[in-house]
Amino acid sequence: MPIILKELADFCGARIEGGDLSATIHSAAEITSAHQGQVTQLTNSRYTRYIKDSTASACFIAEGFGVEDAPENMALLICADPELSFIKAVELLHPARTYTQQIAPQAVLEANVALGTELYIGPYAVIGENSSIGDGSQIHAGVYLGKNVKVGKNCRIYPYAVIYDDVVIGNNVIIHSGAIIGADGFGYKFRNNEHVKVPQVGNVVIEDNVEIGANTCIDRGALGSTSIGAGSKIDNLVQIGHNNKVGKNVIMCGLTGVSGSCNIEDYAILAGSSGIADHVTIGQGAVVMARSGVAGDVKAGTQVFGSPAKDKKTAYKEQIAISKLPELLKRVKMLEEKILLLEKDI
Repeated sequence: MPIILKELADFCGARIEGGDLSATIHSAAEITSAHQGQVTQLTNSRYTRYIKDSTASACFIAEGFGVEDAPENMALLICADPELSFIKAVELLHPARTYTQQIAPQAVLEANVALGTELYIGPYAVIGENSSIGDGSQIHAGVYLGKNVKVGKNCRIYPYAVIYDDVVIGNNVIIHSGAIIGADGFGYKFRNNEHVKVPQVGNVVIEDNVEIGANTCIDRGALGSTSIGAGSKIDNLVQIGHNNKVGKNVIMCGLTGVSGSCNIEDYAILAGSSGIADHVTIGQGAVVMARSGVAGDVKAGTQVFGSPAKDKKTAYKEQIAISKLPELLKRVKMLEEKILLLEKDI
């Protein structure tokens, strides 16, 4: 949606230095590729070198951020939080696709389904009996909602997501394509040389403002609930096992796997490909770094790395020491040869 530069600055809470206040801004782009008619951002000094030759019409920067080589025709949009202001600009210039209120004739609604107002239910979506969908939600093509599912207001469930029976979803939740919520947890007992399946009769509860990435799986509790706290963001291809308790505003990056009955406390970060053993607590604000394997509890506010994971500083020192092993082995071999020569001389 094109907008005049002055209006864009006012909308984003920025003051303008230089440039043409009446210029039309039609889109947003990165500092490395932005052209005339586009707005960009500069928040990292490593990218300052790109601004000199940029043809962007405007650039968000922070108060006090030194820019000496900005082109004369570029407007600097100075604000307290340029990243947040840029997000607002992107949302304004690139509005999300809207869906007309409708229930597609190809959709299947079973008995006793409760529907809110201003809904979009796409073709071939299946809504199980006794389920409910809140006002303003979007259920896209091919979505499957089982029995007794509760979906809150203003949710978006993208094509071919599968929501099993009894799942509870709060307001403003986004679930991307291919996600599977509420499948059986992986629970077995080995008896008489056979794996006996433990019944999985719990559910999944997802609180408000959660986003769940494509092809992520969240298993139902064996007896109670697997729960995802408000504001948590879960990337693509994440596995969350049964009976996990995920706190508020937790980040889980792609390919993370969390075994059963873990407690991931508020504001924790699990970086890409991290793995968490069962019955582990990750403390509030703790960070599990990429490709780490966690077998024991992680204290609040700490950062761990490696497999098995340990304090980041200790793990880094060990990695540095390991990198020196080839040279150390050479030196040991040389010393052994010298000792042999000395022994011969004696």
